[in-house]
Amino acid sequence: MAQTTFDLADLNRRMDGAVQSFKSDLASLRTGRASANVLDPITVEAYGARTPLSQLATVSVPEARLLSVQVWDRSMVQAVEKAIRESDLGLNPQTEGQVLRIRIPELNEQRRKEMVKVAHKYAEEAKIAVRHVRRDGIDLIKKLEKDGHLPKDDVTKQSDQVQKATDKHIGEIDQALASKEKEILHV
Repeated sequence: MAQTTFDLADLNRRMDGAVQSFKSDLASLRTGRASANVLDPITVEAYGARTPLSQLATVSVPEARLLSVQVWDRSMVQAVEKAIRESDLGLNPQTEGQVLRIRIPELNEQRRKEMVKVAHKYAEEAKIAVRHVRRDGIDLIKKLEKDGHLPKDDVTKQSDQVQKATDKHIGEIDQALASKEKEILHV
């Protein structure tokens, strides 16, 4: 039977994954300025399957409040337009051949506050994910101590390392949230 060992690098990698997932979620929130990431969550009914928009078209930002979606296959233009309209993003594409132009409307105060609430929800989910990784690390340390594979001094030292890593990642989440909140509320 192989002995289980404590690996701080693995815990950090898992916490980094939670932070990156959170940042990806934040990037998909609409802030009133055009961003190609806004369309990332959209999937299109294409070729008999749900397909991410990014696999059917190129999204670019020619102006501050305009998205341009260049659909590669002419037969998919209507499906892409329908998927964008039916998304929860409140966008209304205008079709010009194989190009869809999407004006990004100004957000009203109520919509901005809703977006901030969604951002806070994403942040809390990310913090919970980081705390789960911390719990896994602490549980492993306690198990190694109980099995006699880890002296008491190392238990304290490694528990402190896990807590420092957790604090660092929670700080990154808070910093990204504060930045996004400022961006959303900026008129």
